[in-house]
Amino acid sequence: MSFDNAYEAITEENSSRWAFGTGFEDPLSGMDTAVPSGVDAADLTAYCLMLGDDALIVSHRLQEWCTNAPELEDEVAIANIGLDLLGQARLLLARAGGGRGEDDYAFFRDEHEFRNVRLAELPRGDFGKLIARLLVFATWRLALLSRLADSRDPVLSAIAAKGVKEVTYHRDYAAQWAVRLGDGTEYSRERIREGLERVWPFVGELFVPHEIELRLTEAGVAVDPSTLRAEFDDVIAQVLAAATLDVPDVAARAGVAGRTGRDGVHTEAMGYLLAELQSVARAHPEGTW
Repeated sequence: MSFDNAYEAITEENSSRWAFGTGFEDPLSGMDTAVPSGVDAADLTAYCLMLGDDALIVSHRLQEWCTNAPELEDEVAIANIGLDLLGQARLLLARAGGGRGEDDYAFFRDEHEFRNVRLAELPRGDFGKLIARLLVFATWRLALLSRLADSRDPVLSAIAAKGVKEVTYHRDYAAQWAVRLGDGTEYSRERIREGLERVWPFVGELFVPHEIELRLTEAGVAVDPSTLRAEFDDVIAQVLAAATLDVPDVAARAGVAGRTGRDGVHTEAMGYLLAELQSVARAHPEGTW
């Protein structure tokens, strides 16, 4: 099959039916996907999985808000942010290659094979926690993608350049809501304050470079996340000041023997998330209807 979207794949004249991603063209079709000279292909695969898994897992958490947002306008906004991140995940998982496709990476890996930061997988929580997570994630990811646009890998560069436009909106949306909640009623202020305290133990992990990130940064392909902290702190400080909120004073969440999400070590929430995300695909492998 070769369809541009799911709707073309479910018309009466087609003998197959679209199922959890099948029926789409390769999202990198027409692009030169050769690995840049001097770059280890396995490292590039691992790095694309890191960034792709971040987007995929946050996208899944956002889709849990469909029919649950406080206003119709926010239903649309949150759904669109989730779709933006899903699109980024498709591109990055396709770029990962390694003999596997995007569907295989999303639906047929076990928990320890996922490389997303633990912030991404935290339980949905209330609206305050949604905004707190999105504010932190989007601020960090925008700083990363802005620098990744200069990558020696033309595919990553193109993905990042497109992603910058999308994540700029994600960050602004979260920032505006953080200010509304923080500088609103006593109840709304408490919700965003608790949300920030919930996600803040996982902030430090965002800026700890993995050895693969360091090798690829040296090769001009990746971004050392430790270089993003100053920009992140500056943006967050501005938002929290406008929201009349303080930076949470909470302890960082330790890893297991120094290993965290980038090493495949996750929180308890990750197993439940994957059970929901992957259940249909695993029950009907390669299914069409």
